[in-house]
Amino acid sequence: MKKPKSMKHPPLPGEGLADALVPTAFVTMAVLNKIGAENDLSLTLIRVLGILLDRRPRMAELADYLGLERQTMSGLIARAEKKGLVARAPNAEDGRATDVFLTSEGVKLVKRLHAQTQQALTPLTEQLGASDQQRLQELLLRMLDGRKS
Repeated sequence: MKKPKSMKHPPLPGEGLADALVPTAFVTMAVLNKIGAENDLSLTLIRVLGILLDRRPRMAELADYLGLERQTMSGLIARAEKKGLVARAPNAEDGRATDVFLTSEGVKLVKRLHAQTQQALTPLTEQLGASDQQRLQELLLRMLDGRKS
């Protein structure tokens, strides 16, 4: 007696892509979690430090961008200040607002974290040739740019 064929639906558009993206995200997050643990940093703080590398946002803008309550953001920044990684200053245009920026120690740490991340992800990315790596980078950046709209 034959087993009945499974009632599997045909793949939806993008379903195979999602099936590849999710484990890729998990592997990437595992790398970031390990680096965070080695440096006594939360993933959220790693993200904040990365954002601050090339900009000086207002606290409220940073909280909104990260989807955090302002009180949560304030506590996170206070902990980073205690570690000497960030500082706050009144915004030049609006004295009621506060800007957040990296200290020189923060900049050094972000650069070290970047190097650690690059090294940790190399075993994944080196399996692709240079042109495939470039194409994947372009596609991922385009995909992320699309979500800002």
